[in-house]
Amino acid sequence: MISFRFVWFSLVFLTGTASATAMSDAIPNVYAQTRLSLNGKWRVIVDPYDTGFYNYRRIPYDQSDPIKGGYALDLKARTPSDLVEYNFSTSQTLLVPRDWNTQDDKLFYYEGSVWYQREFSYRPTSPDSRLFVYFGAANYRADVYLNGRRLGTHIGGFTPFNFEITGRLKDGPNSLVVRVNNTRLKEGVPTDSTDWWNYGGLTRDVFVVEMPATYVATHDIQLARGVPDRIAISIRLDGSAASSTPVTVSIPGLAFEARLTPGADGAARGEFPVAAGKLRRWSPESPKLYDVTIAAGDALVTERIGFRTVETRGPDILLNGEPVFLRGISIHEENPLRGGRAWSEEDARLLLGWARELGCNFARLAHYPHNEHMARVADELGIMLWEEIPVYWTIQWENPDTLANARRQLAELVHRDRNRASVIIWSVANETPVNDARTRFLGTLVADVRALDPTRLVSAAMEPHHEEHAPDTRIIDDPLGALTDIISFNQYIGWYDGLPEKCDRIRWDIRYDKPVFISEFGGGALEGFHAAPDVRYSEEFQEELYRRTLPMLERIPAWRGATPWILADFRSPRRPLPGIKDGWNRKGLIGESGAKKKAWFVLRDYYEKKAGE
Repeated sequence: MISFRFVWFSLVFLTGTASATAMSDAIPNVYAQTRLSLNGKWRVIVDPYDTGFYNYRRIPYDQSDPIKGGYALDLKARTPSDLVEYNFSTSQTLLVPRDWNTQDDKLFYYEGSVWYQREFSYRPTSPDSRLFVYFGAANYRADVYLNGRRLGTHIGGFTPFNFEITGRLKDGPNSLVVRVNNTRLKEGVPTDSTDWWNYGGLTRDVFVVEMPATYVATHDIQLARGVPDRIAISIRLDGSAASSTPVTVSIPGLAFEARLTPGADGAARGEFPVAAGKLRRWSPESPKLYDVTIAAGDALVTERIGFRTVETRGPDILLNGEPVFLRGISIHEENPLRGGRAWSEEDARLLLGWARELGCNFARLAHYPHNEHMARVADELGIMLWEEIPVYWTIQWENPDTLANARRQLAELVHRDRNRASVIIWSVANETPVNDARTRFLGTLVADVRALDPTRLVSAAMEPHHEEHAPDTRIIDDPLGALTDIISFNQYIGWYDGLPEKCDRIRWDIRYDKPVFISEFGGGALEGFHAAPDVRYSEEFQEELYRRTLPMLERIPAWRGATPWILADFRSPRRPLPGIKDGWNRKGLIGESGAKKKAWFVLRDYYEKKAGE
């Protein structure tokens, strides 16, 4: 049977009632597994009317099994009289992984369905092996078919998923067909209004992955919460022998070995001491990673994991028990030099390399889960991370399907990156309006992520407000702040709220005794446009805004870091101003050519000073 692998977990909501949700068990650390890359040229059919998915009565072809009609069948006309109104083999090609928008001018603004098709052959190395087709991400909905049979559907544009195809391959070429649809939806996560480009397509790696009959479906290996001299291990095996296969976890660099016995559900958990004085903690100054091996029967998983603790105490953020100031920057998953979706390790090294050059020890990966390389490269470079899901602006707070979608995306992100030492903050939302339905929705997400991973901090990007009688006082009293570990908010004084000189007059009223983090500030500047500091969109205006914002933030006693908006210019259809924006958000410290704007050097010098304190 072909199945989308699921793991079920029980969560207690804020109301105290128990419920359950499902998350896709994407194969962990896929880059260390036996795999066949399906990256490269795929045949595509652009299908704005969804002709290949619905019949003329608007009924999906794949509601029946076997499928009756539609492009998923990948039919070929065998005689001159056959009526087949599509042909993958003579259609155009697009590269995978890539977005379709930047590969074909006709698709630049396209939102809708594109069908991807590729043939492949694969012979397992063992007759007992299990095979999966794995997708790093597909934006936004992916309907997947193999040899004319439906494998399943994945919703959400930024998290990995896989389908089992054991026993479904033919000896000859196999046809893999994927309908990808990036239509923005009011009920979606994100909703139909965002401030970034809606890149469509198979935007990350695609593999056929070979696993043993019983394999490691999840693994979580990190320092135990509150007991930092012990390593907490949680493993779940999947397969017929899951409950009878012992697990061994080895860390040669620590002379550490732990043996675990799974229960009936294939899960094995335990805490094990580390030899005194052996462990070197991961930190930005010393990003130590250990080789870790998980062995379970024929299954072997290799990882590189760093060990550190993160917590809060009053107004402080503590890394390995010591206060830390988060010298950060926000980043979109876009390579500005080519203007398309970033996806590769090289892209990750470019973006995070810029962050290091800026003096950052922290980065906010906005506004959705970035590709897996970002967290792995951050582990190596010693850059702490904020990761978030696209619960952005306003979505359908009272729609149970929207909530289930958000919960699933959050669970998939945590499942993928829970072993990355660099990830210290999970964020559940950005700039959402305060109301009861929204706070219940986000409260459920906070409860979810704490149940999934109690070792990291939880936050969300909130917003300040002011009262008429005190126009220069900004108040932070969002009820969501009672649930988060740090008080994070976006503020644009001097850009959307007055001019830069207004920063000198602002006072803050923050009604929580928690660390304060500024998740966004900044303003736009066109790279190379120079004028007086009061001329909007000039580099000098942006420079002046940074010069005045940083002292303003220093007047917040509990201020413990920031991620100014943003590292580099990025595309956004919301930004049409001719000659200035031309479809780009210009708040980057780096322009679309890669040149550094004047504000870059203001922030770099400030971070250099903070690092020396």
